[in-house]
Amino acid sequence: MKAKHHPKIRWQLFPSNSVPSSFLLDLIQVFEANFSNINSFGNIGQKSNDALVKLLPDLQAIGYKVELNKTQDGKIRIPVLFSENGKIEKSFEADAFHALHKVVLEVEAGRAVANYQFLKDIFQACLMNEVDYCCIAVRQSYKESNDFEKVINFVQTIYASDRLKLPLKGILIIGY
Repeated sequence: MKAKHHPKIRWQLFPSNSVPSSFLLDLIQVFEANFSNINSFGNIGQKSNDALVKLLPDLQAIGYKVELNKTQDGKIRIPVLFSENGKIEKSFEADAFHALHKVVLEVEAGRAVANYQFLKDIFQACLMNEVDYCCIAVRQSYKESNDFEKVINFVQTIYASDRLKLPLKGILIIGY
């Protein structure tokens, strides 16, 4: 099934009875302001890091610490476990993090649905210390498929089934 072209950013916040806070709306606005540069319909083959670089200045402007590169110093690490004397024993990496609002952001491309990367992102966000919101940006169009809609349907099922209790205040899915 070919992905239907939507000439704008699409987003959905879960649980679906949540009203997005101003800081989540600010994050959505960053994607909307950059849509022409990152949209998956016009940027075939764009990698997630390419999209992240295009978003970087605007993300930093609203307070996000953003992965600058894949070096030790360029990565964003969020603690998960601590050992003796408060030393970080285990951490997970994120594309961006807003410490004040406790939002972790992952920008995905081709692997989002094909390798279920979005589930790993949600799982890791649930384990991260001081994270209340997980935002995952996925392509609307990827190889004739709409990854945004597939992720939305899956996350909607998690919340509708009510069997899995997530320790997050919300999950925001953005389709670019």
